[in-house]
Amino acid sequence: MIVHEADFDHDDASSCSRSIIETVNGSHDFTIKGYSLAKGMGSGKYISSDTFRVGGYDWAIYFYPDGKNVEDNMAYVSAFIALAGEGTDVRALFELTLLDQSGKGKHKVHSHFDRALESGPYALKYRGSMWGYKRFLKRSILESSNFIKDDCLALRCTVGVVRTRVEGPKQDSIPIPPSSMGQDLKSLLESEVGCDVVFEVGDEKFKAHKLVLASRSPVFRAQFYGLIGDPNLEKVVLQDLEPSIFKAMLLFIYSDKLPDVKEIMGSISVFTSTIMVQHLLAAADRFGLDRLKRLCEEKLCEAVNVETVATTLPLAEQHHCPQLKAICLKFAAANLGVVMRSEGFRYLEKSFPLLLSQLLEAVAAAVDESSSLLLNRKRSTTSSICGLDLAAEGAAAESANPAVRRMRRRF
Repeated sequence: MIVHEADFDHDDASSCSRSIIETVNGSHDFTIKGYSLAKGMGSGKYISSDTFRVGGYDWAIYFYPDGKNVEDNMAYVSAFIALAGEGTDVRALFELTLLDQSGKGKHKVHSHFDRALESGPYALKYRGSMWGYKRFLKRSILESSNFIKDDCLALRCTVGVVRTRVEGPKQDSIPIPPSSMGQDLKSLLESEVGCDVVFEVGDEKFKAHKLVLASRSPVFRAQFYGLIGDPNLEKVVLQDLEPSIFKAMLLFIYSDKLPDVKEIMGSISVFTSTIMVQHLLAAADRFGLDRLKRLCEEKLCEAVNVETVATTLPLAEQHHCPQLKAICLKFAAANLGVVMRSEGFRYLEKSFPLLLSQLLEAVAAAVDESSSLLLNRKRSTTSSICGLDLAAEGAAAESANPAVRRMRRRF
């Protein structure tokens, strides 16, 4: 769709309008049963579909079993889309598809919709004007293919009629403000209005709303409203979770946004941010917050470095983050020397021997790849040297035969 906008100044007033150029699309399926009986009609004779309407015009599919051109000696079948009703200079895009009836989806498609046309859409001048292919497909190929099944073939036609419309300013339009739901819920959390549950996390307490938590987390839903849950529960004690991480998780639950590190930790250092996101990913996995988990995984992928990779890698393994794990393995393999000297590597070596073996496999794969590239370069260099040697030998042979040399010079 193409949009042109124009502004016009008239003294103290201004106005605007826009021209919108778009296509009105429609499709028609045409099935020919008894294809073999249609052969022998003669070149230039066709089978027509019923008319169908797209963009205010009537259209039809014409199929020529013996081809449209006499000079092709019935070696091809032809297929066309025709303007079957009244119309003048109708501009349109077309698509003709011969359907594969094996179920494999290997259709034969000729389309304007997925490519730019140098001269723009086609213009059909009058009733009976056609677009299509005289040599749509060789008949011998068609008859030995999956396009024919039980003596039946099927065509699909799509027409996109080009239409232009002009839009002026809307009268008495009402501006719609952006959604503030996330901010409103966050304000509700911060005001503690209507809170009905208290979480004790370390030395801190957090008030929240059971319904909000249950709507966002399957773990909280089961805890408060599941078969063995307690909707009257007023206090929950959470172990093995830092208060700052729980606060960050609560803010996400209410706002659906990854919280600002400075707001939570009072620090903006990259290292502090990475540690918080690592812990937040673990908490998201624990409470079934898939979107938060993916957001944390994305952040950690961007933050992989020598200091963090040895701790992020086991985290990715424990919480089933395959993309993060792959990125960590690739980075560690490429920077193995400095990674091995990091404090996190000793933790990885001691606690996750299986990951260590996978890291060594990644290193071996990287070495093999480098060796293969080096070998290819050597072969390329050797080939170039051989080519030079052959050229030199050819030059020597030419100089050994003056007559041949003179003949070559004349040419």
